Amino acid sequence: MANLNSVLNQLEQERTRLASQLGRLSNALSALTGASNTRRGRTISAAGRARIAAAQRARWAKAKGKVVSIARRKRTLSAAALARIRAAQRARWAKWRREKKA
Repeated sequence: MANLNSVLNQLEQERTRLASQLGRLSNALSALTGASNTRRGRTISAAGRARIAAAQRARWAKAKGKVVSIARRKRTLSAAALARIRAAQRARWAKWRREKKA
């Protein structure tokens, strides 16, 4: 029985040694094949994807002989926002005039 236990212990030691060797071998293989590279690419915004899609549609239209504009829409300020900007600028100029007068 003692002989059987020693054989079992030797087999377990051999199994752990082989498992560690197999792990090292798989690490070496993945390093050689580049499988360990888990880096992900950059993400792109929805607006960026829309611009790319519009440009691709324009390229296809050009290839088919159609004319398509991909110009970006001009951004406009709301009336309230423009009024706030103007009021702030008037206040800055008024402050500058007061300081210059004093």
